[in-house]
Amino acid sequence: METFLSKKGFAVEIRHDLKSGLEALKTSDYDLLLLDHQLPDGSSSDLISRQGTEFPAIPVIVITSFNDVRTAVKLMKSGVHEYITKPVNPDELLMIIGQALNRQAPEAEPVPLVSGFIKGTSKSSDKLYEHISLVAPTDMSVMIIGESGTGKEHVARSIHDLSKRADKPFIAIDCGILSRELAGSELFGHIKGAFTGALTDKTGLIESADGGTVFLDEIGNLSYDVQIKLLRMLQERTIQPVGSNQTVKIDIRLITATNENLMEGISQGNFREDIYHRINEFKIQMPPLRERAADLELFINHFIQSANQELERNVEQVSAEVMDIFYEYEWPGNLRELKNVIRRMVLLTQGKVAGKEFLPDEMLLLFTKQVAQSNPDLKVFQEQSEKEMITKALIQAKNNKSKAAKLLNIDRKTLYYKMEKYGIEK
Repeated sequence: METFLSKKGFAVEIRHDLKSGLEALKTSDYDLLLLDHQLPDGSSSDLISRQGTEFPAIPVIVITSFNDVRTAVKLMKSGVHEYITKPVNPDELLMIIGQALNRQAPEAEPVPLVSGFIKGTSKSSDKLYEHISLVAPTDMSVMIIGESGTGKEHVARSIHDLSKRADKPFIAIDCGILSRELAGSELFGHIKGAFTGALTDKTGLIESADGGTVFLDEIGNLSYDVQIKLLRMLQERTIQPVGSNQTVKIDIRLITATNENLMEGISQGNFREDIYHRINEFKIQMPPLRERAADLELFINHFIQSANQELERNVEQVSAEVMDIFYEYEWPGNLRELKNVIRRMVLLTQGKVAGKEFLPDEMLLLFTKQVAQSNPDLKVFQEQSEKEMITKALIQAKNNKSKAAKLLNIDRKTLYYKMEKYGIEK
């Protein structure tokens, strides 16, 4: 990877463990972090949790094995930009690096959310947009509930765009990546000298949205002291910058989102019940993609068109076999996962039809497990998928058995046994 990225014009530095990686991040400036999930002295979670406290927050791409995919999905909820599974596809790596770097923005400039989804035609979509159209013209606080990747950000932006505040700022804040130490400053601002490093006065993100809408994503991650300040803001319509004795009047509409059970957080003492009732004047439940089968083809076509335009391809559709898999797959990452899968397939497809061979390996693996769990008699299906994975690894390793075994995370003896079992030529 170092050789490949260096040839593409990137300056690359390598560290082989968590300790040396942290030391490098504290002493040097980097634009991007490619982080293996399993490290000799820890995991990617250990390093990511320190962003914003011990070193600056920069885009993170996690590299995982097949078995780490569920962990990677959890990491994305904590602010990771994207994950890639081994073996790493060079074109996919370049595309994701480009996206991560292009999405960077100056610290004080919040990035507005982009409305990149379409409505859908299912009953659940009709109900969702009926609720949006009803609540948007009001000034009620809205709580959006749903799994990661279902489009909560899009719904928040839609509510703002249809409201009386549409010509005012829309500020989106991911509470999942706000460090406990700096969350108060980021949200409410601070005055010079309020704490070590506060060299000038800073306007908080909430004040910068005055007159408009503030969207707090993953609100359950806010610390207890920040929750108290948020409650005061909701009650008195004022904020108090960190270190200041003065209050600032603000006029904002609050929209929040979470994929956690806040009632459980209340019972455990992690979330204030009084805030919960303040932000939950109107609740919108986001349906997961697995419950929107009637919309699936519509979303696929939309994402294909979008990827064609972005990647300068001319893909018209996915194969019938891929569609069968899509309808049966559970989509743990929902619309975000579907969009990423389609973009990857379009990138790798030279013709007009994207076939099964361009699906991510981790998706095929999860799908195989999913089908096997629902019907334990589908042994033939599992064996076919295993055969395809072995064949693909041998091609990628240019028939080098040791390398292919390493890619598959098995030993050479097991590889030879599987090759003989499935009749794969040695």
